[in-house]
Amino acid sequence: MPRTALRICPLCEATCGLALTVDGSTVTAARGDRDDVFSRGFICPKGASFGAVDSDPDRLRAPLVRTNGELREATWEEAFDAVAAGVRPLVERYGPHSVGVVLGNPNVHTMAGALYPNVLLGALGSRSLFTASTLDQMPKHVSSGLLFGDANVIPVPDLDRTDHLLLIGANPLESNGSLCTAPDFPGRLRALKARGGTLTVVDPRRTRTAKLADRHVAIRPGSDALLLAAMAHVLYEEGLVDLGALAPHVGGVDDVAAAVRDFTPESVAAACDVDADVTRALARELAAAPTAAVYGRIGSCTVPHGTLASWLVDVLNILTGNLDRPGGALFPQAATDRTPRPAGPGRGFALGRWRSRVSGHPEAKGELPLSALAEEIDTATDAGEPVRALLTIAANPVLSAPDGDRLDKALESLDFMVSVDPYLNETSRHAHVVLPPPPPAQSPHHDFAFNTLAVRNQVRYTRPAVPLEPGRMAETEILARLTLAVTGAHGTDPAAVDALVIEQTLAKAVREPHSPAHGRDPAELTALLTGGTGPERRLDLMLRLGPYGDGFGARPDGLTLERLLAHPHGIDLGPLRPRLPQPLKTRSGKVELLPAPIAADLPRLARARDERPAGLVLVGRRHLRSNNSWMHNVPALTGGSNRCTLHVHPEDAARLGLRGAQPVRVTGPGGAVTAPAEVTDAVRPGVVSLPHGWGHDRPGTRQTHAATDPGVNVNQLLDGSALDPLSGNAVLNGVPVTLTPLTGAEL
Repeated sequence: MPRTALRICPLCEATCGLALTVDGSTVTAARGDRDDVFSRGFICPKGASFGAVDSDPDRLRAPLVRTNGELREATWEEAFDAVAAGVRPLVERYGPHSVGVVLGNPNVHTMAGALYPNVLLGALGSRSLFTASTLDQMPKHVSSGLLFGDANVIPVPDLDRTDHLLLIGANPLESNGSLCTAPDFPGRLRALKARGGTLTVVDPRRTRTAKLADRHVAIRPGSDALLLAAMAHVLYEEGLVDLGALAPHVGGVDDVAAAVRDFTPESVAAACDVDADVTRALARELAAAPTAAVYGRIGSCTVPHGTLASWLVDVLNILTGNLDRPGGALFPQAATDRTPRPAGPGRGFALGRWRSRVSGHPEAKGELPLSALAEEIDTATDAGEPVRALLTIAANPVLSAPDGDRLDKALESLDFMVSVDPYLNETSRHAHVVLPPPPPAQSPHHDFAFNTLAVRNQVRYTRPAVPLEPGRMAETEILARLTLAVTGAHGTDPAAVDALVIEQTLAKAVREPHSPAHGRDPAELTALLTGGTGPERRLDLMLRLGPYGDGFGARPDGLTLERLLAHPHGIDLGPLRPRLPQPLKTRSGKVELLPAPIAADLPRLARARDERPAGLVLVGRRHLRSNNSWMHNVPALTGGSNRCTLHVHPEDAARLGLRGAQPVRVTGPGGAVTAPAEVTDAVRPGVVSLPHGWGHDRPGTRQTHAATDPGVNVNQLLDGSALDPLSGNAVLNGVPVTLTPLTGAEL
C-alpha cells in the first residue's frame, strides 16, 4: 500500500519540502509539501524527479576495490581494510600534507557532508584541502571574512520585504538561488514586482531572470567590480551616502570614499560597455529606494576581480544604510548556529596562513585553489612532498575544475585514491576504493549550511523516507569509518567519532560564560541528549546549545530534537532580524569597510579600466533541470533546453559565417572543444555561452544515460592559471576564446 513520507529536497540550495509517495521501498512520485513552513508546496523539476534520481540503476550498490588494475565489488570490511592499508602508510612516511582531500558541492546537501569532513580534516592534519568553493563562492567568503571577521557570516537579501533588488551575475529563475536559500525564488521576485518593487538585473546574458526585470544591464563579462565601484563613487559624489543606524558599527567610510574617487562612471564605461548615465541611474535608484538590497552571485565571483566585486556588493548595501535592516540585506541565524557570544572584538580573519607547494597560492578559509590540484600531484619541488594520496568526497573535479585532461592524468599517477561517490564517474574511475553512499531517500536530512543563508529563519529535519537497503551503509557511518581508517584508528567502533565530538563540544560549552551549559556537568548533559543515532544526538546537541535552544532545560520552550520531530513540516522561527554588532568578529568589533588586502588589490582593478577583450569571451550557463555534473544520468532531467550547446549572438554568427546548429570548435587557453552552435540573442554581442558540468565521454565510467549525450567539458578551455588572487577562485567567466565553424570534412 503506497504511503506518504516527507523529505527535504537535497538537489539544490532551495531546500524545498517534498511529500514523497513510497511503495514498499521505492519512491514512485514527489510533490511539494504544502505544509512545509519554508517552501509552502513549491517544487522545481529536480525535486519532481527525486524518485528517478533516487532509483538510478547506475548508482553503485556495493564498495569497489581495485584488484589487479580493475575495480571489483567488495565487502565493506574489505574496502575499509584497503583504505587503511593504502593511506595510512603514506601519512606515516610522507606526512599528513601528502594526503589531499577534495570536497564537492553535494557535501553541503547531506547531513554526513556537514558533520564529518571537518572531523576528518582535524584528525588527519592535512593542509591539502581543495573544495568546490574555489570554483564558485570563495570570493564571497573572503570578502565577508575581511568585512565582518568571519568568512561564514554572509548577509542575504530580504527578498520578501525589499522594495528594490539589484542582482548582479545571478540567475535564480534557473539556479533557484545560491548563497541565498529561498524556496520559490521566482515567486518571490514576482511578488516583489507585484507589490510595486523594482528588479534590476546586471548580466551579459538575457536570462529568464533578466526577462523578468524592470531593467536589464547587459554588462561586458568580468567588469562587475568596475561597475559597482563606479556606483559607490556616485553615492559619495552626489551626497547619497547614508548609513543610518549602521553608522556606529562601521569603520572606514572615508577611506572607501578615497579608494573609489577615480572610478567615475565615465572612466569605466568603455570597459563595462555600460553608459555612464546608466551607472549613475543605478546608484541613484538604489539610494532612493525605501529599502534595497544588492545581491551578487556566481557570474560576479568567477571573474578576475571576484573578491572585489563581492566586497563592493556589501559596500553598496552599507553606504545606503541597507545592511542589517528589514528589506535590505540581513544576517540569518540558523537553529544550529553556535551559542551567540556577546558583541565585541574578535580574532578577525586572515588570508595566506600557508601557501600551496608549487605556485605559492595563499590559502583562503583553510583551502587551496582546486585549480592547483593537478600541479600539487604531478609536480616535484623542494617545498615539500607532492600529494600522493587523495580522498574525494562527492566531488568530480575532472569535469568541474579547469584543465580536466591534466588532472585526469595526475589522478592516474597517485599512489592511492579513495572516492566517496554513488557513481563511477570521470573522477572516481581512478580510485583504488570507491565507497558508495545510499540514495537520498535512505538518508536523514537537515540543512546545516543552507539555513545559515536562508531568507527566513526556520528549522526542519526529516528522517529517512525508506529503511536502509540491506548491504548499504549510512553515509554518516562511511565518513566516520573513513576518518578512523586514515588516522590510524581503523577497527574502532565508528560510534566513537560522534561520541568524541559530543564530548569535546560539551567540554568547551561548560567553560564558556555565555553558554547556557556554563558550569554544568558534561556527563549529565550527555545523558540528556536524545536521538536514535550518533548524528541525531549531535543535532540535538547543536539545537539545545543554539540561539533558539532549550539550553538543556534553561529555556523550557526552546528547541530540542524531540520538539523538532513533533513538527514534521518544520518550525518557523520568524523573519530575519537586525543582529549587528553581535555577528562581527573583526579585531575592531566593527565592520571594517576597507580591509588592507582589499585596498592593496584596488590598483589592479584600476588598471582593468584600460583592458578590452580583442575578440569573443566565454561565460557559463545554468540549467533549471541540472546541478553541475550530478544529474545528467537522469533522463527526465536532460533534453529540451538542458543541452550542451554554444550560444552565439546573431551578429557574431553572421560575421563568422555560422549557420543554425553547425558544429563549432571553441579554443581557449587550456584547449579546444567542439559543440553545436545555437544562434540566439540571449547573449550579448561578443559573448558566447557554454554550460558547465558536461563531458561524459571518458572511458571507464558507469553512467549509461549521460554517455548517450555526453556534451563537452567547458572547463577544458581553461588552463587553470587565471585566478582571483585574494580568494584563489578560478576565473571561469570572461575568458577569451576563438570560434572556428566546422564543415563536414573537418568533423
